Amino acid sequence: MSVILGIETSCDDTAAAVVDEAYVVRSSVIESSLDQHVVFGGVVPELAGRAHLVTLPRVVERALEQAGLDPRRPAIDGVAVTSGPGLVGSLLVGLSAAKAYAASWDVPLVGVNHLEGHLFAPLLEAPDLRWPLLTLLVSGGHSMLVLHESPGRHRVLGETIDDAAGEAYDKVARWLGLGYPGGPVIDRLAKEGDAAALTLPKSMTGPGLDFSFSGLKTAVVRSAEKHPNATTADVAASFQAAVVEQLTRKVAVALRDHEVAGIALGGGVAANSALRASLNDLAAREGLDCHLPSLTMCTDNAAMIAAAGLAQLRDDGPSLLSLSARPSWPLEELE
Repeated sequence: MSVILGIETSCDDTAAAVVDEAYVVRSSVIESSLDQHVVFGGVVPELAGRAHLVTLPRVVERALEQAGLDPRRPAIDGVAVTSGPGLVGSLLVGLSAAKAYAASWDVPLVGVNHLEGHLFAPLLEAPDLRWPLLTLLVSGGHSMLVLHESPGRHRVLGETIDDAAGEAYDKVARWLGLGYPGGPVIDRLAKEGDAAALTLPKSMTGPGLDFSFSGLKTAVVRSAEKHPNATTADVAASFQAAVVEQLTRKVAVALRDHEVAGIALGGGVAANSALRASLNDLAAREGLDCHLPSLTMCTDNAAMIAAAGLAQLRDDGPSLLSLSARPSWPLEELE
């Protein structure tokens, strides 16, 4: 059975994992440098790259050992690595290491699109899932709807025309003085607040499937000024309700034109409790499967990169050792 090592260093998480061709995760190790970035209110690219240089060798060694493999000469069939999109310095660290491992162990190298990796996450927790899927991929840098017909076959139906949902969370959290990252703390506070405390406009109400969140922070600020008695929890709840409403509404619109077996959620914002509940309710109303990732699979991880690499190695073959990092790599190019 084919076994592949995955490496992920697109942002601040250093990750390595071993996955086999049945999409069974044999090991998954993640180390984050988030603590170094919190004080700056966001990820500092240079700090992230330096952290990967220090942590990647030991993360890979631990992943191989936990999978029962010899770190010096593991019995694997390839090395998959995120080659984009992401922070260029971070990508280069992972890509350089992956090339060295592949050359040293004489196994194929596979460059993986980070976003496509997220599309493979459901397979790692439900290998027998039914296709096709409508996947909502939401993170700090991306918000998109993807029709996922089968492993490796997908089509982007809509995406944000400005800010991503996670980016909007960070901006509102910064304005509220809640620190970075904003998503978890706003989600926590929203459970204590009144979502009807502020009157916020609905965005992108037409039939299209694109998203827009750039005006939401301004709307939150203006509405909060008109409602001085609203608590921080009320503001958080109102903001989160507006984000979840738009995301869920676009999924519902897409379901009218595309027949699917289930709905899937991916990306960092997939950990949001309100969004998970809303999509689960929508799937139940429509009689569809709902694939909500475990919290571990919501964050950047190397298991999903290994899974995508397995499919790519099977269908398209290996990448060249001259593979370059692509900080901007649209998922549409893989359709």
